[in-house]
Amino acid sequence: MSLSLGELQQLLDVLQTLDVGLVIIDRQHKVQFWNDFMANHAGQGSEQVAGKSLFEIFPELPRQWLEQKTETVMALKTLAFSGWEQRPHPFPFFSYRALTGRSAVMYQNLTFMPIASGNGNVDKMAIIVYDVTEAANNRLALEEMNQKLSVLSRTDPLTGLLNRRSWELALAEEFARCRRSGRTSTLMMFDIDHFKQVNDTHGHQAGDQVLQHTATLLNNKLRTTDKAGRYGGEEFALLLVDTDAQQACQLADRLCTALSEQPALVGDKRISVTISAGVAEISEQMEQAQQWIKAADDALYQAKSAGRNTIRLASS
Repeated sequence: MSLSLGELQQLLDVLQTLDVGLVIIDRQHKVQFWNDFMANHAGQGSEQVAGKSLFEIFPELPRQWLEQKTETVMALKTLAFSGWEQRPHPFPFFSYRALTGRSAVMYQNLTFMPIASGNGNVDKMAIIVYDVTEAANNRLALEEMNQKLSVLSRTDPLTGLLNRRSWELALAEEFARCRRSGRTSTLMMFDIDHFKQVNDTHGHQAGDQVLQHTATLLNNKLRTTDKAGRYGGEEFALLLVDTDAQQACQLADRLCTALSEQPALVGDKRISVTISAGVAEISEQMEQAQQWIKAADDALYQAKSAGRNTIRLASS
């Protein structure tokens, strides 16, 4: 689609005062027309920019991208578009709603329109600039909220670790992977010894801080592939991918050492805790992921029965 200059003049009278930008350029990207929207946002009137290259007026413009757009529109004599999702701020304009909005800059949609001369040749192009800041901000806010809700649905709000449901889903996936590939991974269940005494002596708020402190120390020991979760109360679950039982026991030892050397600081008090842990390496005899959990849980029970502050390996 292309427009004659006469037809375009009728549009210019309307577009001059509308709340959209309109700039007309030639093949050298020199400005031929510049409406009030462009003047207000660029801080330069039509007299100041007439005959100047867009790249002189806006050095920040993505030159290669715009030159490709210009060539395509003029050669094919067809409309082209650019959305804010792909290129949010082609023109460096500030938003009118900078104080109340989420963004100080303007999000823009652009339309590129070929302009035909009397002989039908296209040697000019109109660029129409739409301010879509409000719609873009609303979309981004919704996406951010959905992302936060997704994180909240998967994590324990106190410790920031995976909640039980999400951790068990990760375990099921890893169990299936190990069964297919024959790879070895290990599960560790541990809980804080005599945690009830911490709550009874120091209060539940202090108990919460001890749980958070334990989760922080645990996270510091993990790789990105490992999955740590709060299984319930003071019990934690740890999935160690591509790790054997010996390596898992070494990690448990390091965690025990860290807890003894770095007590939880609650107000002006230092609260030291120990843990009991059960470690279970996946085996061919296990047919369901729940058997893996039971093996680690049984080993944890043995560690607690042995006097706590110890680690027990599940029997093969």
